[in-house]
Amino acid sequence: MQAPAIPADEADRVETLRQLLVLDTPAEDRFDNITSYAQSQFGAPIVLVSLVDTNRQWFKSSCGLDASETSREISFCGHAILHDDIFEIPNALNDERFANNPLVTGAPKIRFYAGAPLTMSNGQRVGTLCLISPAPKRLDAWEKQHLKALARLVAMELQGQSAAEELITLKHHVR
Repeated sequence: MQAPAIPADEADRVETLRQLLVLDTPAEDRFDNITSYAQSQFGAPIVLVSLVDTNRQWFKSSCGLDASETSREISFCGHAILHDDIFEIPNALNDERFANNPLVTGAPKIRFYAGAPLTMSNGQRVGTLCLISPAPKRLDAWEKQHLKALARLVAMELQGQSAAEELITLKHHVR
């Protein structure tokens, strides 16, 4: 298992996350509606809004998983925030970074993971909107585009911005 690297701008990234004032807050419909929608659109058994804190990833919203957080050291999302684009693992058993990860070898038996970074207006990636499945999979171009749009919607919600424009864009891209 390979623990995720720490971004060079980690102090700024964590400060941005903390300024959102959402860590350890109760569930909210505005995020739960997005994860529920993503679950139905992508057929993913697990969908999370995951915020990567200093030593953990904490789930602001979770569909299909009872846990509220995991260690950052074993997180897939810790790897995903290092990328501007979707971080996709089609089959974690075939990826040396994750094959012996406890989230792969034990519950929830992750095989497929796709995480779109939640990028704030200052450019900091504070977490992901991620899809998880116990079956291998690859996203097609439409799914990638749609996951990115939903992640932008989550980022806007985290920052308290109006999501109306993003919803209009999403509406035009629905199959």
